[in-house]
Amino acid sequence: MAEVHVIGQIMGATGFSESSLFCKWGVHTGAAWKLLSGVREGQTQVDTPQVGDMAYWSHPIDLHFATKGLQGWPRLHLQVWSQDSFGRCQLAGYGFCHVPSSPGTHQLDCPTWRPLGSWREQLARAFVGGGPQLLHGDAIYSGADRYRLHTVAGGTVHLELGLLLRHFDRYGVEC
Repeated sequence: MAEVHVIGQIMGATGFSESSLFCKWGVHTGAAWKLLSGVREGQTQVDTPQVGDMAYWSHPIDLHFATKGLQGWPRLHLQVWSQDSFGRCQLAGYGFCHVPSSPGTHQLDCPTWRPLGSWREQLARAFVGGGPQLLHGDAIYSGADRYRLHTVAGGTVHLELGLLLRHFDRYGVEC
């Protein structure tokens, strides 16, 4: 089987109006992919950036996949959350990006968005916290029902990923 090694980190985030940010992440693949080592999901620590500064996480990602085909190439889905002084968490943005398909080191910028909600939900979010969230996380990367959502742009998550491909030439894939 062909193998893919993804080694890198979630560097941090910029452009969010909220402070005290953390990121929940996961990787989604097709049925032909098997995770040999690493974890499919994780969470960073909370970082409170200075005004207009980057939230630094430097959270490691180390995944090793085996695959029988290219269909269902890995993609990372991200959820950025903010934490207030009482420890309550509210959604700051959803995002996803495809893992690059060429070997080497890649700098990725993943834009995020969040559901806007009604004017009452927006008002409640401003004063009480919370706000609308997706019922099913697969809407982040599937796009099937995403076109119907009213959203607002969030910030950008910055990633640095290194990719190693092995035995793809045996299966007729040129790298």
